[in-house]
Amino acid sequence: MPPDSTSRLLRPAGLAYGMVMNIRNALYDRGILKAWQSPIPVVSVGNITTGGTGKTPLVDWIVKFYQASGLKAAIISRGYGRRTKGVQLVSDGQSILLESRDSGDETAMLAARNPSSIVIVAEKRQAGVEFLMQKFADHLPDVIVLDDAFQHRKIARDLDIVVVNALDPLDGAAMLPEGHLREPVQGLTRADLIILGKIVDEKRSEAMMETLKKTGKPVLRSKIRPSKLVPVGKRLDPHDDGMMGKRVRALAFAGIGAPTGFMQSLKDAGIDVAASRFFRDHEPYTETSVRTIVSEAALQELTPVTTEKDWFRLKDDMPLAKMLEDAQCSYLAIEPEFPGGTGMLEKKLLSAAARRR
Repeated sequence: MPPDSTSRLLRPAGLAYGMVMNIRNALYDRGILKAWQSPIPVVSVGNITTGGTGKTPLVDWIVKFYQASGLKAAIISRGYGRRTKGVQLVSDGQSILLESRDSGDETAMLAARNPSSIVIVAEKRQAGVEFLMQKFADHLPDVIVLDDAFQHRKIARDLDIVVVNALDPLDGAAMLPEGHLREPVQGLTRADLIILGKIVDEKRSEAMMETLKKTGKPVLRSKIRPSKLVPVGKRLDPHDDGMMGKRVRALAFAGIGAPTGFMQSLKDAGIDVAASRFFRDHEPYTETSVRTIVSEAALQELTPVTTEKDWFRLKDDMPLAKMLEDAQCSYLAIEPEFPGGTGMLEKKLLSAAARRR
């Protein structure tokens, strides 16, 4: 069936979903539905679309900023794609307690990148906060960072940050399941700060900036910067960028929402991508799919290169991880950078953490 025919079939469902989201938001806006107030300040980072927006690297940056400012930040995420249910402790700030398949790949990556932070997964974020307060009552964090919580309005927040993908214009975007919007675009007016992320084309981003500024909310520009090319199975010194700067001909592979951004990051890192294989977002890897990647890379004398998130999905499956390690696979680590500076973001983060303290 042609894509436009499928779109027409899904349009009624998308319109109905958008109406439901509008009604739900109106009930919260008018105070008919109540948001639970956490005793610990809450910063939420989310988006209004499916697929990659650069949200997870931003969460990582925020947690590290708080740490550098002398504040302890805990992370609570729903743990998308995990096989567990309910509240689960991923890291107690000393040890990582769950495999990525039980915490979700993004959450596992955040826990590994922030080993001194408490990390929890919970579909119901209030339950996650209450668990944290009970288990860590003698050393509570100064602030909680909610990952992927813009639509999770059951918990109040002191700072609401929304990340919009500059590679994915919102003009004419449709609601799920026809399109990729999680809620109507006017939901952006609920944010305290909008970050236009993954900027590549400056002219195109300026047009999106003007559109976003019409919400009346402050807008910050962000780019994704490749920081390290890490051979899998190796632990690098924090100041070691691995294979960055070396000549690499790659077979790029990933199961992510927005592979365009990954390809751009590889280009920015100076990596020559000679072939690529992409899978659905969070799609489980199998022995067959990994063996195909490894065989094709060997046949063409290429280095398999994936995302850090994909590696965290793969590394706990020992046979697959060993196969990729033997094939000298690497993953590309990324981080956000802010061309206009971080002053406004830092001020808002510190102000949010100071509330109710």
